[in-house]
Amino acid sequence: MKSIYSYLVSFAVAISFTACVPPGAPGSGGSSTGQNGGAGGFGGFQFIFLGLMIVVFWLFFIRPQAKKAKNQKNFISGLQKGDKIVTIAGIHGTINKINEDNTLNLEVSPGSYIKIEKSAISMDWTNALNKPAPAADKK
Repeated sequence: MKSIYSYLVSFAVAISFTACVPPGAPGSGGSSTGQNGGAGGFGGFQFIFLGLMIVVFWLFFIRPQAKKAKNQKNFISGLQKGDKIVTIAGIHGTINKINEDNTLNLEVSPGSYIKIEKSAISMDWTNALNKPAPAADKK
């Protein structure tokens, strides 16, 4: 998973390229044939474009990632002894003990226990495991 800093760097590079104008182009200052006598500036359209890029970036990258992290944190904090879980490695088991060092004792078969980190629990797979079976259609 990429960090927010790598997204911000990518965004800054993209913004710097939008401000680039080739030499001799109208508004570059290299020619007197452009609008305003060749003294082009950073117009209103670029500000609107920059604002829209920031909004789109926030909507599609930052907000969903923060929402998913919050859901995962709530899921992890709500685990209790006896819950059936699946780890990100695909190990199925039942929580036997919740330790204070952010680890769990997981019973994978009767009498067999392993110690795992809380962060190693897959929220999606655990929810799929605990999802009630669909009712069979009766005719």
